[in-house]
Amino acid sequence: MKYLIVSDIHGSLPALKRVLDYYEKERCHMLCILGDILNYGPRNGLPEGLAPQEVAGLLNKMADDIIAVRGNCDSEVDQMLLDFPILSDYALLVDEGKRLFLTHGHIYNEDKLPGTPDCLFYGHTHRWKLTRQDGRIVCNTGSVTFPKDGNAPTFATYEGGIVTVHHLDGTTLTQCSL
Repeated sequence: MKYLIVSDIHGSLPALKRVLDYYEKERCHMLCILGDILNYGPRNGLPEGLAPQEVAGLLNKMADDIIAVRGNCDSEVDQMLLDFPILSDYALLVDEGKRLFLTHGHIYNEDKLPGTPDCLFYGHTHRWKLTRQDGRIVCNTGSVTFPKDGNAPTFATYEGGIVTVHHLDGTTLTQCSL
């Protein structure tokens, strides 16, 4: 299966549309959202195209193809707009025997991780990263809306043991294989 993994949308409709364009064009099978979906958070400015209800509407149309976890800006009120669960702190996927740990990063991250997954995906810091650490791949997908420290807006894909970080325009920045 081909997974598109994204974090920190923060209610930006234009950023989500670009991610979903890639999802459709590349025929991804599952959208994994690592939190901070609708709310922009008090430490951020207003995102371009802030439209949480429209973001929820687009995502609800594909609810059966979404796995999502809770970010530090997600709440029960956000869950009321969404037709898929978002309030779990993490999700564990198994793909061809490889264990993929999905979380936002504010509770679990590369320094605090339950178990020994083959690949850790998280966001929260808005700084993308792809490394190998302690025998596993560690991928911070960055943010499609509020990248920090001069980073580009980014998301990731996983397919067949290969993790790829993409610029929001779809170009590949780097990749790593299990």
